[in-house]
Amino acid sequence: MKVTSPVFKENDTIPRKYTADDANISPPLHLEEVPDNAKSLALMVEDPDAPSGVFHHWVLFNMNPRTTDIKENSVPVIATQGRNDFGQLEYGGPKPPSGEHHYFFNVYALDTVLSLSRGAKSEELENQMKGHVLDQATLMGRYARQ
Repeated sequence: MKVTSPVFKENDTIPRKYTADDANISPPLHLEEVPDNAKSLALMVEDPDAPSGVFHHWVLFNMNPRTTDIKENSVPVIATQGRNDFGQLEYGGPKPPSGEHHYFFNVYALDTVLSLSRGAKSEELENQMKGHVLDQATLMGRYARQ
């Protein structure tokens, strides 16, 4: 499985437009080689460099496993948004308090549709995904405030 973006490559800087220092919209993502037997997809955008530990910027689950593109500033029609660590049901872009942080766009192919409600937190998603991950892919981008 692969996840890429047309606006930044692996280990590149995430364009300012996709950060909380600017438009704060989600970047476009492209998914490839999702297992044929996947029943759903999940996405978590995480910053492990946050002072309080891993910070979740976006939580999506029960995405249609045939999704190949997540368009800029949008959520796939068949997907449920969880609550990010800002307390919001949407994408919250990078805005590190200092220095450069790394942002991991983690996509998971699951063998089930999860019994989670809209607004579920990342911990709930992680718990329900246990034992159901068929494959996963990660795209990492960096961002430092200027």
